[in-house]
Parts: sequence; structure tokens; C-alpha cells
Amino acid sequence: MTFRSHMSDALEQARAAADRGEVPVGAVLVDPDGRVLARAGNRTRELADPTAHAEMLVIREGCRLLGSERLTGCDLYVTLEPCPMCAQAISAARIARLYYGAADPKSGGVEQGPRIFTHPQCHHIPEVYDGIAADSAAALLREFFAGRRG
Repeated sequence: MTFRSHMSDALEQARAAADRGEVPVGAVLVDPDGRVLARAGNRTRELADPTAHAEMLVIREGCRLLGSERLTGCDLYVTLEPCPMCAQAISAARIARLYYGAADPKSGGVEQGPRIFTHPQCHHIPEVYDGIAADSAAALLREFFAGRRG
């Protein structure tokens, strides 16, 4: 599989999240051999858990499957720029590469806002690739919020 197919998988997770009434963000975690370890969409409302972002869910599942708090060598694909909480979790998990779609000027924590990976307190900085299927990811978010605002 290529990075584009993994992002397509993340977009499917985002669509499923929107169908459940969740903000449409999806994530896919891939091990160093290219196998998908976990996939998820946001579940904050369903689980009544503000930390149940797609990224957090796949990080938790990946760590559980590997029996480690480290996801060394793993890649994370997410449809929206991770927030500061998720960016810190990505760093703590030692994820090798982050691929994301749409930028998040309001709540992003990677290239927008606090830029978590640039802080001296950040223990691990993943390689970051942005703009992957950004138009599709942004369109999902626009449609979701347009439907909410009426």
C-alpha cells in the first residue's frame, strides 16, 4: 500500500465518523512493515470522552497490539492536522512519520497554533508530511459543519 491508499482509508474512517454524528476525522496507524495496525474515526461523543480523537484511538490500539508504549517506526495517517493533545501523544509514542490532510488553523498543534514539535520540551519529532488529500479532508469537514449550522 502507498501513503495515498492509507490516507484514503483514513478518509473512509472520517466519513464513518460523520455518519455517527462525530466530527469527521479519521486516522490509520501503519507498522514499519506497512501493515495497518489500527484505524479509527473520532468517537468523542459516542464515548463521552474528550480524548477519543481518531489519533488517540489508533495510538492506544497500536500500543496495546504491540505491548509497548512506543510505536517506533510506525506511520500515522490522519485527515486533519492533529491538535496539541494528539501532537504530544504522537511525540510520546515515538511515531516515525505523520501524514495529514487538511490544515487546522483554529485548533492545529503541528503547523498551526502551538507547533508542539518545535518546543525544546518535545522529546521526539516525527517527520511531517502535510497536504495529503487535503481537499477531500477539508470538504468533509465543511459539509459536516455546514449541515450543523443549517
